[in-house]
Amino acid sequence: MDKTCTVTIEGREYSYPAGTTYEQIAKDFSVEGEPKIFLAIENGTLRELGVQLMHSCELRFVRATDPIGHLTYRRSAVFLLLKAIFDVGGRRYIDRAVIHYSFGNALYFTIEGETGLSEEMLAKVKERMQELAEEDIPILKRTLRTDDAIALFHRHHMYDKEKLFHYRRGSTVNVYSLENFDDYYYGFMLPSTGYIRCFDLQLYDKGFLLVLPWRTEPETLQPVHIIEKLYQVQKESQDLGERLQVATVSDLNEQITREGVRSTLLIQEAIHEAHISSIADEIIRRGNVRFVMIAGPSSSGKTSFSHRLSIQLMARGYRPHPIAVDNYFVNREETPLDEFGEKDYECLEAIDVRQFNEDMLALLHGEDVELPSYNFVTGEREYKGDHLKLGAEDILVIEGIHGLNDKLSASLPRESKFKIYISAMTQLNIDEHNRIATTDGRLIRRIVRDARTRGISAAETIARWPSVRRGEEKNIFPFQEEADVMFNSSLVYEQACLKVYAEPLLFGIRRNEPEYLEAKRLLKFLDFFVPVPNDDVPNNSLLREFIGGSCFNV
Repeated sequence: MDKTCTVTIEGREYSYPAGTTYEQIAKDFSVEGEPKIFLAIENGTLRELGVQLMHSCELRFVRATDPIGHLTYRRSAVFLLLKAIFDVGGRRYIDRAVIHYSFGNALYFTIEGETGLSEEMLAKVKERMQELAEEDIPILKRTLRTDDAIALFHRHHMYDKEKLFHYRRGSTVNVYSLENFDDYYYGFMLPSTGYIRCFDLQLYDKGFLLVLPWRTEPETLQPVHIIEKLYQVQKESQDLGERLQVATVSDLNEQITREGVRSTLLIQEAIHEAHISSIADEIIRRGNVRFVMIAGPSSSGKTSFSHRLSIQLMARGYRPHPIAVDNYFVNREETPLDEFGEKDYECLEAIDVRQFNEDMLALLHGEDVELPSYNFVTGEREYKGDHLKLGAEDILVIEGIHGLNDKLSASLPRESKFKIYISAMTQLNIDEHNRIATTDGRLIRRIVRDARTRGISAAETIARWPSVRRGEEKNIFPFQEEADVMFNSSLVYEQACLKVYAEPLLFGIRRNEPEYLEAKRLLKFLDFFVPVPNDDVPNNSLLREFIGGSCFNV
């Protein structure tokens, strides 16, 4: 008699024969017009839909609009794209197709080899992707011994992956296949090509864009909006990685184990200092700047950056004064609520914009102003006799998430403001087909800093992260184009250093906690890196803001 398993879904019990795939079960719970089901969670463990039901369990579904589901779609679409590229161009004529970075809903790729990139070639690749999607070909997974995976990727000329697995602790590797095309991906995949229907390809600069849906609208494509300044910053970071010969995690691991990372570390820090110095020069060239406005997403290193910029300004004869916009928070009971009924500390209305403008305008006119400080314990703004009057050499360095939004400083003349956008835009790839998400790098920074300075657990930080990201999407990213300059605070070696601090915190999250799946994903990511001690990290490094030991008050 065939075994029957009880599956509990949303509190109700259903019976299915053992051996039924989760994809078959998902079809029973798919409703026209609702987001598609991409993965399953079996008793707290994430599963691909191709997995077979073997025992009674509680089951939840991951849909296209869930963050993990969205990443699964992107990953699977990249796999489909690469299969189509090699089908159209031929393995003999294409050396590599490389993913570099993202622009909102698009991923930027380049192709190396004899096959030239053109509108005609890209149209053929798109047509081939559509054919493969129509054919609904299974995406198969098999587990290989690590040595066999190394040999496989050597034969496929995927040398980044070959080097990557030389540093793998585990004895096995999961390899995905699409017909005759094999690849490795950091994360789960969709069960077949039929799930990948929404995409486009567009030429851009020396490469092309794979355009994909936003997570909130998984069935439609929106136009790609590329901020040229942001693209140039990312391109410069990519060029730097290539000059340092550290473009992938395996490159970094090789350098750590064979030569040590000190030289790369010091060069990267010197480049940061040179860039900060050039920003200071540009501020001076303007001649009439009195307010330096610094903004960027969480864990970008804004505080350390503002200190280092202030030192550069002092070296040029200026007297910089730090101003934290947070000191202009309205009293806690006046803080607006978000759509979930929680206090929204990241909206502009959480700031006393009127008082901020009055104070800044008075300073601009040479008046003496008593500046506030915000008491985060009592939730009230306080005045403690901190007076300021601007002289000819005084300049304010203002840090806050709304710094690029002109509504914050509407009363100040545009020519008196110099706006800087700072973010940690990762220049390192796991390998040629797996990029490191900028948000992952910032989340790991925040986990380490929160635990060290605020006594906040990794689980709490992960739980708060979606709210933080919503605030960034609403209050920071729309104003990036307002920046006069952009600064990339990412350091090529930082994950190897952060790993030492982050792993114990992530391992502290238990299987029954809601944040366990995200912790497990981040641990898997950190496992790629050979660790680096912090001994050689300078005490003025932006990384010190997160790991401790900074010479600044951060």
